[in-house]
Amino acid sequence: MTPLVWALVIGTVAVALLFDVINGFHDAANSIATVVSTRVLSPRVAVLWAAFFNFVAMLVFAPRVADTISKIVRIDPSDHAYVYVVLCGLLGAIVWDLLTWWWGLPTSSSHALIGGFAGAGVAYTGWGVIRWGKLLEIATFIPLAPLIGFVLALGVALGVFWAFRRWRPAQVDGFFRKGQLVSAALYSLGHGGNDAQKTMGVIVAVLVAAGIFSPERQLSLTDLGTSWIILSCHLAMAVGTALGGWRIVRTMGMKITKLRPVGGFCAETAGAATLFLATHMGIPVSTTHTITGSIVGVGATTSLSGVKWGVARRIVIAWVVTIPAAALVGAGCLLMARWFVGF
Repeated sequence: MTPLVWALVIGTVAVALLFDVINGFHDAANSIATVVSTRVLSPRVAVLWAAFFNFVAMLVFAPRVADTISKIVRIDPSDHAYVYVVLCGLLGAIVWDLLTWWWGLPTSSSHALIGGFAGAGVAYTGWGVIRWGKLLEIATFIPLAPLIGFVLALGVALGVFWAFRRWRPAQVDGFFRKGQLVSAALYSLGHGGNDAQKTMGVIVAVLVAAGIFSPERQLSLTDLGTSWIILSCHLAMAVGTALGGWRIVRTMGMKITKLRPVGGFCAETAGAATLFLATHMGIPVSTTHTITGSIVGVGATTSLSGVKWGVARRIVIAWVVTIPAAALVGAGCLLMARWFVGF
């Protein structure tokens, strides 16, 4: 490899880890919105609680999501210009994430990354570069993730409300204030397991593009050649979560529906179950979609008017435009890089 390619690889890995940090604080709300809005934990303690479980998720989940992300775009290891594709895809995702963070919209960092990566790939070699089967799997879970979260949360909430129907409200609140510590930990574990692996997949993709890894190379904590990828990605996400994203916390935990500790427990438990399932299947889902669907499901148990549908609608609109918007930014970055460098 030329010194320029080496520099690009190192730069792309650094940008990927920066994206992981941004993902952490952009999606911090997913892990802590309910536990903060129910006042079980203070925001400062909640983000540290979530960050810890984001990090230890690497000990629980196999890196199947990372494998899916690294193979969305067909990469030719003999063409080192694909390093630019990965870098520009990351830039597209970061720009969109920062914009939506500033606007206070809980959009999906996952879909921003997928859109940016795909857009840069298409701009480089055309539509044939996309592995449509993998993209279809991901697209299928765009509506499925919040729907599963909604149904599970509704079912868990109804079951919990029936089981504790004879308890006094103060007793229920006291019990589930403790229970929410467990449910928040489980959701943060699922969040770290699914989201940190997306950045791992990007790093694997750039190493494949540079000819350093073979396309068949698998990540493992016992492999010294790949364990640094797993450790650094989970650490970056934990740091990002610890930094927090308070604009989005307000939208997620306080504007969609008013939650009590029992409702927060049900939403987090349902969201965690959905993320565990998706991560086991190797499908990169939106943690934002998942917890939002779960929160709406809990709110709907009291009455449909308990959900502020105007806020939910605004969030859904942001979801719909995320992949194409990030793809356009990623493609634009690729075209600019091509114009400057001439690859």
